Amino acid sequence: MVKNLILSIIALAILTGCSNKKDKAADTSNATVQAVPVKVMKLEKKKIAKTIDYTANLEAEEQVYYAPSSTGRIEKIHVEVGDPIKKGQLLVEMDRTQLHQAEVQLKNLETEYNRAVMLKKTESISQQAYDAAVTQYEVAKSNVEFLRENTKLLAPFNGVVTGKFYENGEMYSGSPAGGAAKASVISIEQINPLKAKVNMTEQYFPLIKQGTPVELKSAIYPDRTFPGKVSIVYPTIDKYSRTFTVEVKIPNNDLTLRPGMFGSITFFIGETETMVVPALAVLKLQGANNRYVFLNDNGKAKRVEVILGKRFDDQVELISDEIKEGDELITVGQARLVDGAPIQITK
Repeated sequence: MVKNLILSIIALAILTGCSNKKDKAADTSNATVQAVPVKVMKLEKKKIAKTIDYTANLEAEEQVYYAPSSTGRIEKIHVEVGDPIKKGQLLVEMDRTQLHQAEVQLKNLETEYNRAVMLKKTESISQQAYDAAVTQYEVAKSNVEFLRENTKLLAPFNGVVTGKFYENGEMYSGSPAGGAAKASVISIEQINPLKAKVNMTEQYFPLIKQGTPVELKSAIYPDRTFPGKVSIVYPTIDKYSRTFTVEVKIPNNDLTLRPGMFGSITFFIGETETMVVPALAVLKLQGANNRYVFLNDNGKAKRVEVILGKRFDDQVELISDEIKEGDELITVGQARLVDGAPIQITK
């Protein structure tokens, strides 16, 4: 009797335990199928600028190591490093002794020339003597013009002085001095506009034309973009690097930019249609660089691997063969989802 009672109690305990496990399993099953509230947006293609990005160093539009054509004493340098200059401005004066001598000689030969012209009218001078007088006068005049140009050095363009390699009274030797890269008294650069040379891969050769718009961005000025244009497309492709050279010009009216600065240059080569979505909708796989999003697949979350394209402030371009127009992208609640999880769309 006691034995039967004990067996009954054990059997009841086993049945109760099984029942509890079933109830717990049922509760867990109910929990897993609970729909996650999410918000979605319908995907549609948008027109965006088709661009190519390259980096480059800025260069002066023109750079001149300025010096006279012959050696001599420097009488006065009228500018210092950093001074802005205007085209035609007097920069350097050289010793004028040779110029004075040439001007005196020219004056004498001008008198002989005028006399020869008068005698020629009356046919009182031989052709040989007349030709000699004309030749001597023309040579002397050219010599004076040459010495004037090399005695007073005038600015050939608007720009800035970037180097000074001699002082007043020193002898210009005709060789590099004072750290100059070339023989010069001063160096000057035109910094408006600036230019940059970019070596681009050959696949873009048909797309880049003279006048193609570009934008420069510099880390020094993160909130600004500097528009420009392609000025030269070099006509050949390097057979070793498979690249061709493109030169762009960047207006620099406020002189913010300087030669030697580094920047990113964006080439605008047309328009394309693509998917652009909020960047927050894109998730990153922990411990890897893989990106993915969730789509609404008949009330269930569908995980799709994507590649990120261009970024536009808080928007980003999505690239994937599994995404098409009309798909519903989950933009809120996606962080709580797994592939195949039920979802509930909310407003």
